[in-house]
Amino acid sequence: MKKLFTVESLVRLGIVLLILLCGLVILKLRPFWHPVLDVILTIFVPFLIAIFITYLLHPIVEGLHKRGFPRSLAVLIIYFTFFGGIGFVIVKSVPYLVIQLKDLGEQLPTLSNTYQHWIKEFYDHTDHLPETVHTEFENILDSVEDYLYALITSIVGVLKSFWSNLFTWIVIPFLVFYMLKDIEQINKLARAVTPRKWRKPGKKLLKDIDLSLGNYIRGQLTVALILSILAIGAFWTAGVPYPVILGVIIGITDFIPYFGPILGAVPVALLAATVSINKLLIVIGILFVLQFVEGNILGPLIVGKNLHIHPIGIIFALLVGGEIGGIVGLIIAVPLFAVGKVLFIHARNHFRSV
Repeated sequence: MKKLFTVESLVRLGIVLLILLCGLVILKLRPFWHPVLDVILTIFVPFLIAIFITYLLHPIVEGLHKRGFPRSLAVLIIYFTFFGGIGFVIVKSVPYLVIQLKDLGEQLPTLSNTYQHWIKEFYDHTDHLPETVHTEFENILDSVEDYLYALITSIVGVLKSFWSNLFTWIVIPFLVFYMLKDIEQINKLARAVTPRKWRKPGKKLLKDIDLSLGNYIRGQLTVALILSILAIGAFWTAGVPYPVILGVIIGITDFIPYFGPILGAVPVALLAATVSINKLLIVIGILFVLQFVEGNILGPLIVGKNLHIHPIGIIFALLVGGEIGGIVGLIIAVPLFAVGKVLFIHARNHFRSV
């Protein structure tokens, strides 16, 4: 008779429970480590962003170099194309985005009154239903209002952070340029400071992380940018209020697996509903078209492979990321989980071979 539980399965279960317990302890100790993390991030964020951008652009530079371009020329082409495009977008879109955010902030009381009117009409037409239904409806509206407030606050916070840390953002392009130009020297330095016995497994670890994550991030960024542009154009044409804000929200939430389309659709639908029912129906149609394009054309064509993570793992990562970092946590949770998965596999294989 086959045993239901083997020693190995019990050990694996114990490891999983231990990891979950450690995660719970870390969450409970957040008031102690979060201020320290803020200081560390403030110092190292420019370098982390520069490393991330270099990581994204380096394969493109290498691709041009393999096609016969001198490395220095390839770096200059990609560098000026990337930062020139970002600069153009910032100059053209940010002032308009700020105007729309300011106008939306001024219209929030009016929108709130509209939603309160909807609640009153809902009560008038459903007074025969149990009170628990009304209470649940109010809770749903409160949750939606909190989500919208958090989303708008996050966007405003990013814009304020950009202007208040302008010097930091100016430094990043210089860091990226030197990292792209001197990538070989950086690699040699990394090999020199790495103990010899760690070099081969370390190289394999970085390669596996890149295979698991690199194409996904580059593709997802491209898809999000295209989707934002399509959404802004469609909302603008349809006469939906605040098309730039809503288009940016659609692009940002596209990074969140499964729940992203819903989180992005909620504010768009609510704003369209305040205009008219016909506008709401048009917006719903636009959202369906955008999701069809993203799911059947852009996603398979640009992103290609997924992260090979089970849906339960993705949902777990989203729950933890949302609890720790809110909207930002939801966006970066799955990529970080993918990196953690690769690290876990390598650590397990290492200890098995010892």
